[in-house]
Amino acid sequence: MKKIPIGVEDFKNIISENYYYIDKTKLIEEIVNDGAKVKLFTRPRRFGKTLNMSTLKYFFDVRNGVENRKLFKNLYIENSSVMEEQGKYPVVFISMKGIASNNFDEALKKIREKISDLFDEYKDILKSLDEFDGQKFRDYIMGNIDKAKLENSLVFLTKILNNYYKEPVVLLIDEYDSIIINAYENGYYKEMINFLKGFYGDVLKTNIYLKFGILTGIVRVAQAGIFSDLNNLMVHTILNKKYEEYFGLLENEVEIILQSYNMEYKIEDVKSWYNGYKFGDKELYNPWSILNYIDNKELKAYWINTSSNLVIKEVLKNSDSKVFKTLEELFAKKDVVVAVSENIALGKNLSSSEIWELLLFSGYLTIKENLGEEEYIVRIPNQEILSFFKKTFLTILFGELQTVNDVKYALFNKDVRDSKNRNGI
Repeated sequence: MKKIPIGVEDFKNIISENYYYIDKTKLIEEIVNDGAKVKLFTRPRRFGKTLNMSTLKYFFDVRNGVENRKLFKNLYIENSSVMEEQGKYPVVFISMKGIASNNFDEALKKIREKISDLFDEYKDILKSLDEFDGQKFRDYIMGNIDKAKLENSLVFLTKILNNYYKEPVVLLIDEYDSIIINAYENGYYKEMINFLKGFYGDVLKTNIYLKFGILTGIVRVAQAGIFSDLNNLMVHTILNKKYEEYFGLLENEVEIILQSYNMEYKIEDVKSWYNGYKFGDKELYNPWSILNYIDNKELKAYWINTSSNLVIKEVLKNSDSKVFKTLEELFAKKDVVVAVSENIALGKNLSSSEIWELLLFSGYLTIKENLGEEEYIVRIPNQEILSFFKKTFLTILFGELQTVNDVKYALFNKDVRDSKNRNGI
């Protein structure tokens, strides 16, 4: 019986170490046949973004291409015409996860360390470089670079790799927004955005060394200026139909994996706990929760999304009673109508209305129906989310809330406080 890949996000490790793998390699075919030069996929945490990026890395990477080809044996992509692209291009894969810093200088230090590790992966090509590029390459490995050179690091690396391998570079940036959200939470958002305009923007805009770029994240950050002038950027959020089935598990995939582990098959129970996410027109299960359920054989909450919680809590603190009455209806398992944009404008003070975008793209709400004009019917997706929703967010405002009546009582008191504030009492 195959091992359960809880927390295992490296594709090669999953295939080589006999972990269970749900075949999502058709994603590769669609990306190759998609004309957009740069694509951004936004999905909640724990929905397979990093694993998919790792899969892309092992498929395209020219290094160990022959050996990596074996990883795709008996998978969908093996019989696709795009298999001719396998092992053909140099790949730059960088994850921005884990750069949690209290200030801008500390964040730059962590980014510098990531860049040093990235260049170190290719140190074997140093002997082929001329004196000027060789010294510059060594400086990146040693971390002897100022902010301007750090901004230019990905552009320089794609140039070097393109010249060496005589093929354009595939650039993969995982969790691109993680450092932006952290910067917003810690008060250096503008400094970080100005840096990322060069760090992200220059390597993705008019870069002759680039085959294509793929980015993943939780939200699309609006008004950032990072991707301005990038006319070939295609954004795929949970509201879009294209690529809808590649992040998360379809019901038939859940049925197969449950049967594979000889579990008591109660799809309705599993569905009520872990299904209900709607990406495009597809309903999907949370893969993290399914894997943990198989491992523990107990229906309970496994997925706790820590990303963006501070931002959400900040908005909740400044929200009026109207927002909390809508939350009350959601806790009562009712459908509500809210306005939702595909962008999160972090560069300004967030309004209470933007709580719905944050909750939706972070995975706490899901779309039931598109009413048009950026209006949607939304609901809490499943029992797992409902089981910890109130405790996670409302305790910061009202303490421990156990029932809907507790929420009503808290809302009544908030109405009174809001009324006093409006009247200067």
